[in-house]
Amino acid sequence: MRDWQAKYRIAQQKYGYGYIGLLTTSHAKGNRYRKLPQQILELMTKFITQDYETHKQKRKSEVYGAFVHACSTAGIPENQIPSYKTFIQEIKRHSGYTQTLKRQGQRAAYPQQPFYWELELTTPRHGDRPFEIGHIDHTQLDIELRCSKTGLVLGRPWATFLVDAYSRRILAVYMTFDPPSYRSCMMVLRICVMRHSRLPQIIITDNGKEFHSIYFESLLAWFECTLKHRPPAASRFSGVCERLFGTANTQFLYNLTGNTQITKNVRLVTKSVNPKNLAVWTLGSLYQYLCQWAYSEYDTTPHPALGVSPQSALTTGLAEYGNRSHRQICNDENWKLLTLPSTPKGQVKVHPSQGIQIRGIRYWSNTFKDPEIHHTYVNIRYDPFDAGTAYAYVRGQWVKCISEYYSILKGRSEKEIWLATAELQKRQQNHQKQFLVRAKKLAEFLTSAEAEEVLLSQRLMDAQMMEVFRVIDYGIVANKIDSQLPESETICPATQESSSTFQPSANSLSINPQELQLFDSY
Repeated sequence: MRDWQAKYRIAQQKYGYGYIGLLTTSHAKGNRYRKLPQQILELMTKFITQDYETHKQKRKSEVYGAFVHACSTAGIPENQIPSYKTFIQEIKRHSGYTQTLKRQGQRAAYPQQPFYWELELTTPRHGDRPFEIGHIDHTQLDIELRCSKTGLVLGRPWATFLVDAYSRRILAVYMTFDPPSYRSCMMVLRICVMRHSRLPQIIITDNGKEFHSIYFESLLAWFECTLKHRPPAASRFSGVCERLFGTANTQFLYNLTGNTQITKNVRLVTKSVNPKNLAVWTLGSLYQYLCQWAYSEYDTTPHPALGVSPQSALTTGLAEYGNRSHRQICNDENWKLLTLPSTPKGQVKVHPSQGIQIRGIRYWSNTFKDPEIHHTYVNIRYDPFDAGTAYAYVRGQWVKCISEYYSILKGRSEKEIWLATAELQKRQQNHQKQFLVRAKKLAEFLTSAEAEEVLLSQRLMDAQMMEVFRVIDYGIVANKIDSQLPESETICPATQESSSTFQPSANSLSINPQELQLFDSY
């Protein structure tokens, strides 16, 4: 008892809390220092760092054998040479990021790299206000889709998300069958301006080639947005988007028929559970409900990292840090024209009788009849979703130009034209070394029966994109086939906010001619 009282008084004087002196210290008993001689420890460390931690990736037993031979050569007695178990334990003491980096490289060592949440105490983790930092990333959705007209399975779509880092709110989402390209970047920025009339001040992307295009960098520079790329093979820098992809799968896509969860274990896939055989959703229908989930359900659900919903976090942030009206962008025709891509040169020469030539296709406008414009260079833009139309900047305004084969090229996407051009070039390789695809030859190919085999899949995908554009403009799918959807399909219910977001227009309403009232002539 007197011993406990003495320990209590000592701890009271030393720490200001006597109870600490009553705690047992049995775990600290014994000799905690290394038992091996310093010479052997240094020799072991030398073999581990110089022989084991190399890109050769030698086995532990081989390195241990060389270590034992070196000990014998140095005159160390056998009873002092460490055992193989001790050598393995010493290797484990050196394990971690540095050891994996030396043996397997940067990508293998990246998961073991220390995660720095903040560079400094004053550095904000994900921005200190709304619309300061935005993340753009693409993902291929885990669901198979069908064509709304033919019923053919067209495959898995790609989705592009733009997320506000401060509030975790999904600012824009876009869906297409085409792999990630500058077209997806263009559309997600258009949707963001359409919904919020502004863009984030800093946009963070990965190192995809679509984010390194001159078009994308020029568009952001025009609106004073800073583009930043995360380091290669460092997925933590885009963790906000990567986590959102998983949330979209678990909360939305995995509840739909035709999802591809089972394909993660290919051996379990049979004909009865193959997602391609169970696919019922079309691109337009899925995009409509994905928008409803992103802009309504996810937007109003409390976020674990925030404690409030993304919508509330954005609203509170704007009220606290200001609306910054000087950053607003008007969603008009000028904005849409500025988002259209241009050629690498950006300008073309006006021919007096043939107009302008963009990517091998001639375009004409009545404005080119003016002799003062002949043989001058004008800025041009082209629509990647309509090869029959282009735009030229003449006398301070953008002028719409029509292709010489407008009836054939109208509604043809840039990718379909590219596929047709590549096919024609491939057919001509055996005839001549260099072959330039002219617009006339290209138009004839697009209308031929041979083109059906090469371009049928792309044409079906482009036709489905019209439904996505209707959802963006009007909020509904005009050609939606409700009979294809099962009655038990689980989808997110609409809320008041989502119903106000998707308002149909007069152009999208279906009219039954048999129900119209007929009046007699007078």
